[in-house]
Amino acid sequence: MTITWNDFEKIDIRTGTIINVTDFAKAKKPAYQLTIDFGPLGIKKSSAQITHHYSQAALLNKQVVAIVNFPVKQIANFFSECLVLGVYDTDNNVILLQPDSTVANGQKIG
Repeated sequence: MTITWNDFEKIDIRTGTIINVTDFAKAKKPAYQLTIDFGPLGIKKSSAQITHHYSQAALLNKQVVAIVNFPVKQIANFFSECLVLGVYDTDNNVILLQPDSTVANGQKIG
């Protein structure tokens, strides 16, 4: 399916820094609950199935790329406010997308 440029512009993709990570015990598949600082956009939470490649310690203070304008999604007793983006490896485990240089939190991806 082809999308238009106008379709792409509706997706708000931003950089943020993970400031807190906890295990998400109630998730169906192993996951973390992330708290992410998006600078002027504020703090948002996300559930992410990224336990295969990342420990909690490795994620703390890591910059990530996320979609910040999806509606809130309830997952068990948690409300996910953004979608952290990644690439699936050959075993279907997520490797996070991130800038290769530090940028300001909340910077728009284009």
